[in-house]
Amino acid sequence: MPGESTAIPKPTGEGRVTVRCGFCRTLNRVELARADQRPRCADCSRPILLDRPVRLEGEDFTRTVEEAGGPVLVDFYADWCGPCKMMAPALDDLASRHAGSLLVAKLDTDRWPGVAGRFGIRGIPTLILFDEGREVARETGAIPAERLEALLAAHTRIVPSR
Repeated sequence: MPGESTAIPKPTGEGRVTVRCGFCRTLNRVELARADQRPRCADCSRPILLDRPVRLEGEDFTRTVEEAGGPVLVDFYADWCGPCKMMAPALDDLASRHAGSLLVAKLDTDRWPGVAGRFGIRGIPTLILFDEGREVARETGAIPAERLEALLAAHTRIVPSR
């Protein structure tokens, strides 16, 4: 129709996520878009660090990932896994560069095998990208940073930052 815009809106990053405070373990609901303002825990007032991967506990998976109001990339990993260790720096960098528009989270499959089983994790690392709580993409094995960016660009409104 004349006058209608077909442009895709830019990502706002205004989605809300629920994450545990890394210090006191209290659950906090925060806006991704305010990551640069260093939101503080409602209980202990320490910063909630969204510019790095957050550790998930199995009982928090639904609240943090499936009820998130924006994209969440979950790294299903194990401490003993060599390829998982190789992926860690790329995920740290991704979380830092996309703070405010993406939450990067990690779930230890040895500690939370029920969650890993629920998602059919057969190999690690497995990265699952969720958007608005739904799985939209999955990769298994160590992948290069460029492929991570392509995954985000293909399945979210996040623009590659490199």
